[in-house]
Amino acid sequence: MEIATKESKYTVSENRVGAVLSVQNLKVTYGNFTAVQDVSFSVHGGEIFGLLGPNGAGKTSTLSAIEGLLKAAQGNIFIAGFDTKEKPLHAKANIGVQLQATSFQPELTVDEILQLYAGVYGVSLSKENRARLLYDIKLENAAAKRFGQLSGGQQQRVSLAIATMHQPQLVLLDEPTSGLDPQSRRQLWQRIEEMRNRNHAILLTTHSMEEAEAVCDRIAIIDHGRIIAIDAPGVIIEKHRNDPEVISASRKGKITLEDVFIGLTGTAIRS
Repeated sequence: MEIATKESKYTVSENRVGAVLSVQNLKVTYGNFTAVQDVSFSVHGGEIFGLLGPNGAGKTSTLSAIEGLLKAAQGNIFIAGFDTKEKPLHAKANIGVQLQATSFQPELTVDEILQLYAGVYGVSLSKENRARLLYDIKLENAAAKRFGQLSGGQQQRVSLAIATMHQPQLVLLDEPTSGLDPQSRRQLWQRIEEMRNRNHAILLTTHSMEEAEAVCDRIAIIDHGRIIAIDAPGVIIEKHRNDPEVISASRKGKITLEDVFIGLTGTAIRS
């Protein structure tokens, strides 16, 4: 679907770092506590990159720093070639964000929400384009429904459509399929893969090892604020399949990404 956008002063610069997102030696602190230490990775256009880790490992702090919600103590972040310190508005104009929990006004209809956020993003979205957008996400009969009447999976599809209606280069997804049934999860995976095929760079956090294996081209496992593994899921599995901790974590004989994850991060439950 072609959506006409208003001319923006926040155009994409030549990407000096060779990636849509480049995180370089990131450090995030809360007082005397260091939540993220020396984290570096990049995400390219046409790539789905997963950030995995136990609770409290540093995923949310990393994502918040990328979004500009937290100020990094050290390090640099480039989005679409823009340094987030020097050009924060330019960087943010190239980001689309879908959070785990949607916060759209439940009393508004789906069509009203689309119109509202089109105005926020400065996107020209005609009635025909709104209808086409809903058709694309299989909600063509939901325009007049109130957002609060939609199922969880339907709400996530609307949320993802809104997060990407301004065609951002970088899409951040925070546990996008959490709480969804298998059918809704598969549909959302398909939407994420379609975004990759349109050359978006996608960074997602997830606790689902199945999801990471199914949709991510590369993953990074973060624990205690540091990245401890980064590569394609299959490569990470192959590299660690003979580790004693991984073998002991295996419950089915066949080594899975979950076995590797447990072997690398431990079995202790994190609060």
